[in-house]
Amino acid sequence: MNSEFLNTPEVQTLLDRSAGIDKDGGDTRLKAITRDLLEALFATIVKHDITESEFWQAVTFFQQGVGEFGLIVPGTGIEHFMDLVMDERDREAGLSGGTPRTIEGPLYVAGAPLVENGANLTTDPDDTGNLSMSGQITGPDGEPVKDAILHVWHANSKGFYSHFDPTGEQTPFNNRRRIKLGDDGRYSFHSKMPNGYSVPPQGATDVLMQALGRHGNRPAHVHFFIEAPGYRTLTTQINFGDDPFARDDFAFGTRDGLLPVPERDGDDAVIEFDFSLQRAASHEDEVFSARARAEA
Repeated sequence: MNSEFLNTPEVQTLLDRSAGIDKDGGDTRLKAITRDLLEALFATIVKHDITESEFWQAVTFFQQGVGEFGLIVPGTGIEHFMDLVMDERDREAGLSGGTPRTIEGPLYVAGAPLVENGANLTTDPDDTGNLSMSGQITGPDGEPVKDAILHVWHANSKGFYSHFDPTGEQTPFNNRRRIKLGDDGRYSFHSKMPNGYSVPPQGATDVLMQALGRHGNRPAHVHFFIEAPGYRTLTTQINFGDDPFARDDFAFGTRDGLLPVPERDGDDAVIEFDFSLQRAASHEDEVFSARARAEA
């Protein structure tokens, strides 16, 4: 089909009307974004000569897979792209340095217990080795960050997260804590070793990955939020650098600077890792994004 079809008055009028461009009221920015998204979708349909059956098969896929959108978004690189966009905005604003941001993923749960430094994250028995992790949180000039809260969460040895465990065996907030740090910015915690995991077999994400000739595996990793007065909130995670999927993460969470190799002693492992924060330019920098998150 000739792509000029998109520029016909009938199609352009449809786009304007669909996005409310021809109507008063509503959100002007949302209208413009909606029109551009629709036009990009229309252009894709024309470019690839998508049939009616293919279109409705795609609609059905997303309807049935709505429960896995939190996996589909990182799996298709969209969440990582947002990190790249924020990096580029920083670059354009002359901001640099600090620990790299990377994807949050869909498995954070608000309200984890607030504990003192050196805490044990693991509540449940787990037949695996121990992980010990420690380091320091500093600012852009190397100064210790005072009064930071380190949010930590990771999977168990089966690759399951508490609150999302299909076996239902984990207690609330297993392997999840908020750690209150002191004036020196130093942190430490220990837990049972996490393992990597794959997306739910035969679920929507798995079906999509197979159709794309890709896998749905993540390496062993640990998630972090770091918040502190006067500093930008950091969303990041470390992938175990010696994991087979460390640089082949289906969710594109891998970033240079976030791949520490654990010091292993049998089944146990020790990781030393320091974080560096940027200073906040506004209150908005000190709070979490408006993303919807699970609460217990």
